[in-house]
Amino acid sequence: MLRLPRELTYRQARSCLSQLQPQVQGFDGARVPVDAGGLEVFDSAALAVLLACRRTAQAVDKQLVVVDLPQGLQSMAALYGVDGLLSVQQA
Repeated sequence: MLRLPRELTYRQARSCLSQLQPQVQGFDGARVPVDAGGLEVFDSAALAVLLACRRTAQAVDKQLVVVDLPQGLQSMAALYGVDGLLSVQQA
C-alpha cells in the first residue's frame, strides 16, 4: 500500500507527486491503494496530488483507491465537486 505523508500542502505537493507517480505506475495489481490515514496537515494541494495519481493510475488501466481519507479532506473534495472522482474506502 502506498502512503501519503503526515503533511501534504502546496509546499510538499510537487515532491510527493514525483515520488508517488512511479509507484502508482509500477504497482502490482489492478487496484492501487493509497493510505491517507496519516495525513494531519493538508490543503487543497493534497486533493490535486490524489487526482493526479488517479490520472496516472487510469493511464495504465488501474484504479486508485484512497484508504482512510481524513474527514476534512473529504469535505474539501465535496466542496470543490471532485469527491465523485475519488474512490474512497475506510480501513
